[in-house]
Parts: sequence; structure tokens; C-alpha cells
Amino acid sequence: MEVHLPSLPLMEIFSYLDAYSLLQAAQVNKNWNELASSDVLWRRGWRQIQDLLFAFKPYGYACYISGRGITRKRQDKSVVCMVSSKNTISTWDIHKSIITWVSPVQPASIKLLTTLPEMHIAVTVDIQSTIKLWDCHNREALATSNLESPCKSLKAVITKDDPIVLAGDTLGNLYIFRIPDLHLISAVNVLPCDIDEIYCSPQKKWVLLSKKQSYILPKVFYMSSLLRRSEFSAPVSTLLEFSLCQEAFWTPRREDRITLMSRSDISKITKFKTYDLKLEEFGNKIIVKGNSIAGFLLPYYKETPNWFGVSDKDTIVCSTEFSLLLFTNNGHRLQTFQYFPEMIMRLCVDPVHVIITCNDGSMDVYAWEERSLLLRKCYRLQNRRHLPPYSFINKTLCDDVSIIQLMIDGHGPWFLMAYALNICS
Repeated sequence: MEVHLPSLPLMEIFSYLDAYSLLQAAQVNKNWNELASSDVLWRRGWRQIQDLLFAFKPYGYACYISGRGITRKRQDKSVVCMVSSKNTISTWDIHKSIITWVSPVQPASIKLLTTLPEMHIAVTVDIQSTIKLWDCHNREALATSNLESPCKSLKAVITKDDPIVLAGDTLGNLYIFRIPDLHLISAVNVLPCDIDEIYCSPQKKWVLLSKKQSYILPKVFYMSSLLRRSEFSAPVSTLLEFSLCQEAFWTPRREDRITLMSRSDISKITKFKTYDLKLEEFGNKIIVKGNSIAGFLLPYYKETPNWFGVSDKDTIVCSTEFSLLLFTNNGHRLQTFQYFPEMIMRLCVDPVHVIITCNDGSMDVYAWEERSLLLRKCYRLQNRRHLPPYSFINKTLCDDVSIIQLMIDGHGPWFLMAYALNICS
């Protein structure tokens, strides 16, 4: 027989729970979900840290360099790696609110930064196309290498073979370097132009390369064919018949499924299409097949989607200026969250959270429901720092125990703002 406790005693009990336990309690039933999602409970768990670092480079790069996740073992700190206007990179411990490491001043301006949080490693590329690998403990770089042409895109991942760095240049070449010595594993011309984006699948079986132009189709490569060149006569790849690709998102926990979004400035129609990828043997060759399994058109009404993401149940979430929209991958609308007169500036999507950043710097945090396709609004983190009229929010990132925002303060320097979760030991 179920026992129903009154709301007030339950709220008192929930007030002693940490964030992980609150998320678990919210899955018990509808009543517990409503109580465990209370802003009162969640505000107790977060503290806002403001004006963390000033004087970023013009494009303001910042990436997590620590592992992610609220787990039963807990994660006791979040560390962010940043590029400063003094042409250095540094790491900052959010929970302790201190700078933990600073690199020497670099001879050439740093243009790209990526990190490999699992190994506490950062990778930079400067305007002279020099790649450097940092362990963010030692003063000097662990390794250095060079590209033949300017670098346009950069990614660091761990594959089943080795941890690697992928770099795309302006001539459409994809370079793959081994970590930690930056030994060149392969260099392949993959597109007839520069590579805008590199998207790796969850287990790094596939890598999708894209260019936001109508005549350049996204291209998917079988990662092993790029890493084990002696086993393959040529890289194994396929083109996806999807023009004007703006963004791509791999389905979490589904290694072979990816959703693409395109937008036409002429027709004002946004298109989503989901593909399943698989390897097939054709004679003595291995080929890749990309099969379209779902898709839909979103006609232009008053707003156009700017960003999107996908849940592990194939729910598509996208944001316009004033709305957060949820669809199935075939276009059936599931939920709508209205934001007018506020404006949505950024959307951050991961397997656990959906985070909306508004024009005043405040954030709404949603969680994916375990037993449905829907989103549950958890809490709002209100920005207490006044933002000037010309402020711009460039990026929002989350690692489950902290949330960071990268902003430019009017016409002044970039700064970092963070919310840190007070974790019970």
C-alpha cells in the first residue's frame, strides 16, 4: 500500500538531499516530481560566482577541462580552460574560485582551443597554424606540430585505438594527430573547401564533417579507416544528401544515428532529417550506407530555430528567439515553452539537461524525463549581475556540477560567469 506524506514534511526531507538525489526523487511519481523540482530546493544548492576572468581574446574561448557528471561517487570540482588577451591559456577551479595554472605567453595569437577533459589536456592552434598540446600542469607544451594551411576546426577525442586530435584546414584537409606526442597518423583531403565543423559520434565510430554551403554535402567517415591506414586502401565514407547543413547532433547512446538541421534564408523553411549509418561489405570492400529514417519541415511562422539538440529517445528540441519547441523526429509537436518578452540567446543540450540562456543572463534548466519524451523544467538560475544593453552571451556550458556563461560586457572585454553546485559529501 502506498504511503502519501504531506507536502511540507516531504519538502523538509528533500531539503537535505543533494542534486543527484533530487533528480532521482523526481522520477518516483508526479507529486514527488513537482516537489523535487521546486526552485526553493534548487536555489539552495547553487551559488553564483561573478566576474571570474576579464580580458579574453576577441572570440572568447573557454572549455571544460575536468570530467563531467553528478554521480554517486560525486565530482568535487569543475575546471575551465580559457584563452586570455595576454595570449596565454589558463585553468580556473570554479568551486575554489582560483586560477590553478597559466601557460607562458605565446609568440603568435591563439585562434582555436579544445580540450580532452578525460586526460586533463588542452590543445591550441595559433594564427601561424602551430598546434600545441598542454597538460595544464607544466609550463611548456607537451608536444608541437604544424599544419600546411590555416586551421579552421579542431577537436580532441578518445577513440578505441588512441586519444587523438582532429584538425580541419582551409583547403579541406583533415589531419589526425596522436596524443600525447602529436605524431601525424593521417592527412586526408575530405572536402573541396574549408571544414566548418567536426562532429564525432558518442563512441567515436564515426566523424561527420560539414560546410555551411548549399553545394557542399556533409560527409561521414568510418573512424577506423582514418586511424588504421594499413588496413584500408582508402578512407571509408559516404555523403549525406542534405544541403545547407547548419548543425548536426548525434543521438546520445545511439552510436549510428545522427540528426541534421538546415535552414534556407530564401524560403525561411527549416528542415530536420535523421540518418542511420551502417557498414556493408561490397565485394572485397567495406562501404558506408546512410539511410534516412525520419524527417520533417518546419515552416516559417514568426520565428526561425537557431539551435537544436536530440535526446536519447530521438526527441528534437530547438529554440527560436521566444520559444523552446519539442518534436518527435517525424515532426509531431510535443511541447512548447514560451519566453516572450524575454529572448532566448543560447541553447545547451546534453544527455541530461537542456539549458536556456535568456537575454538578461538568467538560465532555465530542464531535465529529460526518463519515462517519456518530454522535458521537465527544474529551476531558474537568476542572474544578479546587471548586463549593459549591448552585452552578448557567446556560450553556455554545463558539466552537471557547474554551469558557465561566456559573455562580452557591452563593448568591453569578455568575462566568465559561473554557477557552482554545493555538493554534499
